[in-house]
Amino acid sequence: MSTGEKSQGDVGRRDFLRLFGAAGAAASTLPMAGSASADDMMNISTHNHAVVAEGSRDEWSGYEFFNVDEVAFVEAAVDTLIPNDSTGPGARELGVATYIDRQMASGYGKGDRLYLEGPFGEGTPEQGYQLAMTPSELIRAGIDDVSAYVREKYRTGFEILSAEDRAAVMTDLDGKKVHLPTVPADTFFGLLLQLTIEGYFADPMYGGNKNRAAWKMIGFPGADAMYMDKIEPFRNKPYTAEPKGIQDLV
Repeated sequence: MSTGEKSQGDVGRRDFLRLFGAAGAAASTLPMAGSASADDMMNISTHNHAVVAEGSRDEWSGYEFFNVDEVAFVEAAVDTLIPNDSTGPGARELGVATYIDRQMASGYGKGDRLYLEGPFGEGTPEQGYQLAMTPSELIRAGIDDVSAYVREKYRTGFEILSAEDRAAVMTDLDGKKVHLPTVPADTFFGLLLQLTIEGYFADPMYGGNKNRAAWKMIGFPGADAMYMDKIEPFRNKPYTAEPKGIQDLV
């Protein structure tokens, strides 16, 4: 949430990304089809998202789901959650907003594999997702709610706020300090954060991680899983190689 600083005893944002990234990136290289179940929806590592039909996400950044105002919000939000700093690039410059847009336009965003028949009582965290909304409905309603809250409090749009004020809004959403009329603030924040991390570390064919920059930052080799010929040349030496995405292996 911050620009890279951390208080005593806290794990810094980039430290967390390094710890999470190696495992999360490995999962993100798998070709995915369909969507997550209700129990899995808020679990980053078990998402199943839409497969890219054709073309490379690196080569195409048009938006399919979000309108102009929503694009401005999402780009500012992902930049707030993972900003550019001395350790590595930020989420906005790696195309994470494009990744989120693709997921919202896909079967996952439409709730193709979510049970949405109710009842819709307030559940415990262990019970998983409990709303009568698809992921895309949740994201869209949350953007509208937060945008209205920001306009009322700051008299401007979320994307116009300073980095500090945007971080404060996100922190308050996460801490349930903001009441949103349509969606639970922490649920919206949780899904937005989850999708941001996914897009940051996913295979580039899904829209984010442009030029495999996040993989390079954490030293992840990508989708290439054949290393027998590397054992002897790199024995007791650091393994350095250009990361490969799924489309590099096709």
